[in-house]
Amino acid sequence: MDISVHQIADYFILKVDRKAGDNMTHLKLQKLLYYAQAWHLAMHGKELFHNRLEAWRHGPVCREIYARFRQLSWHPIPPTMMLTDPSLLPREVHDFLDEVWEVYGQFSATKLEELTHQEEPWLAARAEAFPHHPSDSRITREMMQEYYGSRIKLRRRIQSRVS
Repeated sequence: MDISVHQIADYFILKVDRKAGDNMTHLKLQKLLYYAQAWHLAMHGKELFHNRLEAWRHGPVCREIYARFRQLSWHPIPPTMMLTDPSLLPREVHDFLDEVWEVYGQFSATKLEELTHQEEPWLAARAEAFPHHPSDSRITREMMQEYYGSRIKLRRRIQSRVS
């Protein structure tokens, strides 16, 4: 099954507990999409969706999702803007996205931006850009797979030493 970035975005939009006062901003959604793609590459060796991710000033961005929500600026994304039915995603994708949400969904958009700015794929893609200047440099799938894959290997080595 070909999974669209819009299905993944809508899944995360649906996950928000609005009754508890939580919301999803465009900035936060972009970072969740990035982490979903990066960890899927690291764990499964293949991409979750086929869209390009770019190293913008405020972190990784999928231009197609940016175009979809740009009019909202920094305002929360309402569930009425969903385009797809996330329940149609395969069970294994739901489970994977739930794991991503469990780790990263708790953080604010600003915290997620800060995290991505400390990690090699975004830093490497922005190497030629001045700090606060625009950039559309691609964050390659290879960079994401190598960086996050090394995190999995490191964790396994640590666990084997502790066991």
